[in-house]
Amino acid sequence: MKRTLGLLALTLGTFFVHGYHPWAEDAEIYLPGVERILNPRLFPHFPEFFQSHAHLTFFPDLLAGFTRIVPLPWEWILFWWQFAAVFLLLLACWELGECCFHNASARWAGVTLVAALLTLPIAGTALYVMDQYINPRNLAAFCGVFAVARTLQRKYVQASCFVIGAAVVHPLMAVFSTSFCVLLILLRKTNFAIVGCVLLPFGFSVSPPSEGYHQAALLHSFHYLTRWQWYEWVGALAPLAILWAFRNVALRKGNATLELVCRALAIYGAIYFGLGLVLSIPARFESLARIQPMRSLHLLYIIFILLAGGLIGEFVLQTRIWRWAAMLIPLCLGMFAAQRALFPQSAHIEWPGIQSKNAWVEAFEWTRRNTPIDAVFAMDPYYMAIPGEDHNGFRAVAHRSRIADTIKDSGAVSMFPALADEWFTQTQDLKNWKDFQLQNLQALQQKYGVNWVVLQAPGISALQCPFRNYAVMVCPLNE
Repeated sequence: MKRTLGLLALTLGTFFVHGYHPWAEDAEIYLPGVERILNPRLFPHFPEFFQSHAHLTFFPDLLAGFTRIVPLPWEWILFWWQFAAVFLLLLACWELGECCFHNASARWAGVTLVAALLTLPIAGTALYVMDQYINPRNLAAFCGVFAVARTLQRKYVQASCFVIGAAVVHPLMAVFSTSFCVLLILLRKTNFAIVGCVLLPFGFSVSPPSEGYHQAALLHSFHYLTRWQWYEWVGALAPLAILWAFRNVALRKGNATLELVCRALAIYGAIYFGLGLVLSIPARFESLARIQPMRSLHLLYIIFILLAGGLIGEFVLQTRIWRWAAMLIPLCLGMFAAQRALFPQSAHIEWPGIQSKNAWVEAFEWTRRNTPIDAVFAMDPYYMAIPGEDHNGFRAVAHRSRIADTIKDSGAVSMFPALADEWFTQTQDLKNWKDFQLQNLQALQQKYGVNWVVLQAPGISALQCPFRNYAVMVCPLNE
């Protein structure tokens, strides 16, 4: 009971430190798939930019099924799923900590450090330890850590169940937890191991990519190691060296499990780093880079932070409260400040049922309530990067179709090259958006059936806009 209450308190604390933003970033990719299951009339136009992901995961069906049987508003369901995902990740870290540390202070320090660094960016992968909104990665994260813990406990059937759980919500992330568990098993029997990498059925080819795909790939440099900044390379390689140092500490302490985990993590990281380098160098392999081997760092960082916290707790913090405060208070304040800088125009915690103070979300919510369900929207293809927009997704909030954007829809293209030509054509037609006049919008109406637009203030004087605030206006295109 004490452990459960402590983990619940830590989970609640993560919301106050890291915030909660249900419509942010990749929510634009994942939530429309759920919304369309709940109401098949939604998104009659251009659904392929989110359905491509939805077809490979059980996440939309899982969330939609839960929504149908639980009498809670949609926003509250998203909140409680995020709360549960964070709690289960911390619980999984506790269980893994029990395998690696005999000292309770060490276990609590490890789990607490994971909670404090929950939105830490992971090297050059464009990932956090855990996102500030519910998505398949958050579910795969705790499944992966549970699988590692059960593998260390030699409970292989249970470990397999957790791996399967990760696979049904996020097949790619499950590859990494599976390969690490296999590596742990092999290293128990020998000092050397070879791990084969599983390629998911995304239609891989070594044929030269199309121009559309190449343009999408340029927007996702994190797929390519050779395009990383020097500090991102440090973020990928430094943990491997530190893990080897942790291994030496474990050897001196006679902690066989900790030594095994540190050694396995270092080898695991080196294998995927080598694969990432191979796929980044030849231009011919550009489309293969969507295997994203460097996203293996997601699992590595979670376990690395847990182990680092455990060793700090065992050797430094112990039971001295002032030492805990000296470590955690600056860390939490720094993470809080980083999140406020990332979402400056939104509430730090976007509580369900509370009117958003973000001008763009206000416009998107008005759109959901006041426009036809089959409306087709056009907007700035870089709208998610506009200062004050705070990375909120139009489809996720408005439940309306729009033609392709440059930021999020390019992510779908980078994973599914068959979308490249359509995406490239649509984004090219929007590339001079900031200079658009009425005739340009009418051209989109003729070509794509666009009949509504979202514009930044002051907009276009020729349009009558039933919604406007200080930043955004929503306007119909009359025939």
